[in-house]
Amino acid sequence: MTSQHIEADFPVTFQNDAAIMQVSARLSVLEAVTFKQTCQELTRLTPSPKKIIIDFHQTIFMDSSGLGALVSNLKLTQENNIEFLLLNVTPQVMAVLNLTGLNNTFSIESGDSTPSSSNRQLEEQLPTTHPSVRSWMKRLIDIVGALIGLVITGVLLIPIAIAIKLDAPGPIFFGQTRCGWMGKRFRIWKLRSMYVDAEARKAELEKQNQAQGAFFKIDNDPRVTRVGRFLRRTSLDELPQFWNVLKGEMSLVGTRPPTPDEVERYEVPEWQRLDVKPGMTGEWQVNGRSSVRKFEDVIRLDLQYQKNWSFMYDLKLIFRTVAILFNKNSGAV
Repeated sequence: MTSQHIEADFPVTFQNDAAIMQVSARLSVLEAVTFKQTCQELTRLTPSPKKIIIDFHQTIFMDSSGLGALVSNLKLTQENNIEFLLLNVTPQVMAVLNLTGLNNTFSIESGDSTPSSSNRQLEEQLPTTHPSVRSWMKRLIDIVGALIGLVITGVLLIPIAIAIKLDAPGPIFFGQTRCGWMGKRFRIWKLRSMYVDAEARKAELEKQNQAQGAFFKIDNDPRVTRVGRFLRRTSLDELPQFWNVLKGEMSLVGTRPPTPDEVERYEVPEWQRLDVKPGMTGEWQVNGRSSVRKFEDVIRLDLQYQKNWSFMYDLKLIFRTVAILFNKNSGAV
């Protein structure tokens, strides 16, 4: 294939059997959609390139949507047996890849303009995807709230643990992998409210899923134990998440933390919900989480939180959560 140039928002040049795409200085939601579309167009060429090289030499900002588009493009090229290579990755982009562990997933080629950086230096290059991410006031209230919450957890743990054990055999705690800020995976902890084979039975219940989109929810879930229904209705099952908050993996207030399989089904704009830390409570909690059935409503509530966020707004959501905590319709079912 002879060398040529395509005029586009993401300029592409061809050298032999490789297509080289130049990425813009910012790769946020608006640019990310075009970025994905440009890559799709390249895979549809006849003949298609054997290699697609993404040149990041001028990119100084990449948020969750940009990362989502990058992951989508990798999957697309793999489906079409096209090699996908990152070139001249700047410290700002490498910081995001390093945070999420994707630096080990992508093929990355160092160019002359790519400086080497330590993990600490990369952490300093992480993007401010939302003002709440760098708010010391938010972090302070998270630490104070988590410490108070862990004290309460310690007081209630023994009677709850006895009830869980008497109701159904199995461990007291349940751990599950969730996706946090920028899609970084972490282990979320809950008091077990389901039978031990709940995860294995999820596939057989998929046809009964009453939610629309990238999440799972059914009324009267047969996997939930009797004690579990009480724990979920009162949100007591979520008490161990105060530990996740103290570690900085979650916040007291934020967006709903998704599972990796949910994130894999996201379209590029939906990755925006990962621009803030996930929370123990948030808009979805105070607006009747059990009644939310459409994923588009989850996205709307999450983006509403990001738009309205302030320190006082967080406090308002915390107080609203406490006020409705024991409402019979407020918890998960």
